[in-house]
Amino acid sequence: MLIKTFGSAVYGVEAINITIEVNVSEGQGYFLVGLPDGAVKESQQRIDSAIKSNGLRMPRIKIVVNMAPADIKKSGSAFDLPIAIGILGASEQLENIERIKDYVVMGELSLDGAIQSIKGALPIAIQARKEGFKGLIVPKVNAREAGMVNNVKVYGVTHLQEVIDFFANEDSLEPVDVNTREEFYNSQSEFDVDFSDVKGQENIKRALEIAAAGGHNAILIGPPGAGKTMLAKRLPTVLPPLSLQEALETTKIHSVAGKLPENASLINKRPFRSPHHTISDVALVGGGSVPQPGEISLAHNGVLFLDELPEFKRTVLEVMRQPMEERRVTISRAKVALDFPANFMLIASMNPCPCGYYNHPEKECTCPPGAVQKYLNKISGPLLDRIDLHVEVTPVSFSELSNHTKGEPSTNIRERVIKAREIQAERYKQSPGVYGNAQMSSQQLRQICVIGQAGEALLKRAMEKLNLSARAYDRILKVSRTIADLAASEEIKVEHLAEAIQYRSLDREGWAG
Repeated sequence: MLIKTFGSAVYGVEAINITIEVNVSEGQGYFLVGLPDGAVKESQQRIDSAIKSNGLRMPRIKIVVNMAPADIKKSGSAFDLPIAIGILGASEQLENIERIKDYVVMGELSLDGAIQSIKGALPIAIQARKEGFKGLIVPKVNAREAGMVNNVKVYGVTHLQEVIDFFANEDSLEPVDVNTREEFYNSQSEFDVDFSDVKGQENIKRALEIAAAGGHNAILIGPPGAGKTMLAKRLPTVLPPLSLQEALETTKIHSVAGKLPENASLINKRPFRSPHHTISDVALVGGGSVPQPGEISLAHNGVLFLDELPEFKRTVLEVMRQPMEERRVTISRAKVALDFPANFMLIASMNPCPCGYYNHPEKECTCPPGAVQKYLNKISGPLLDRIDLHVEVTPVSFSELSNHTKGEPSTNIRERVIKAREIQAERYKQSPGVYGNAQMSSQQLRQICVIGQAGEALLKRAMEKLNLSARAYDRILKVSRTIADLAASEEIKVEHLAEAIQYRSLDREGWAG
């Protein structure tokens, strides 16, 4: 007897419908075709044991399982459950088998029939709705994640027997009810950290406010213990809240990577990713034999924080250059090319030298001559060119540390950032793919960042006196436009330019001695 069940394969951040055809007929042998990988081929042993453990029989005649379309590689153990249901249906051990065609079924089987979690439940649910299925059956730990998609019923199951009972009687399971919008909006402003916790460092807070307002990349340079990591971790608290569309995109990426916690629903806060400096280039940008999103995609719509930037391998940093420009990364393989979104803010930190105390107000630098420049040279010019703000972080004095006065809370800073972003949203509404001042093109720069004669004179003096490089010119204009937006000023004034010039430390000739 021939039975068709339906599953789904995840490629990139999208899912593809897979038809699993099971035919039980006279003969001998178990044949699994349709480009299955090793994990799918091993399903025979898990399915055999799970079926027998539940008092059912595994047919000892010829079983042919075809996974269509047959030219797409199928990977992972999530196809265990639809194959098992197909075998039971084809061997006439299920009641009401006509119901099978209405549902997408996914799950990994244990030897006793228990159902384990899967990756990519959210894109699978989106695809099931698109294909017009009545419902989706997934492991219970993934049910809330899939339940975020409306207009498709999602059933969470923990055991093979529950699925068998469900096809016999659809009332045996209740669909998951997730109020996505209510849960999403209720906890958007709840953070474990706040800028009010930071003592002093008002100039660094101001720089990070500018970075958040314009979507600018920034690098913090300072000695150990100055608070670089502490400040960077608080940046997401001042970024604008995620929109529902952004949250869905972000959740899909984390779902595909298997990074969502059990019983998770929509991600409602901007991600903050902080990979260790020993990370490989594949782990950072994505890839692998079965392409998976890397850290830059997991930071999509959020912040990627690279602590101790010069300690990262140069090859790792170089592969970031193109994704930073294009806001996506393309993973190409012989038969498929996958796009992962990668629209993130880069915040990096570094010591000014190997010992960490170059330019320190109290401690003396012990590095030999030329070591500071050599240390800085670990970061390539093209990468540094993509970082708009260079911020020097100085140690906090004892008087500031012992001051019990609370600093400005993140909510106040966030309000100013949101207002500046609204101005930019209106400015770039006719420019698809441009969301902030950091992304404006050279042509837009000439049209939008117009400065008066006094501003031009100041910029000329700064370029000559500080020996700023040519690449600093565009960055200063972009940052000054953001500072003007924070001040709700239509024009870029001299004071806006003067503040922007401060944030180009590493471009100054002779900065490293």
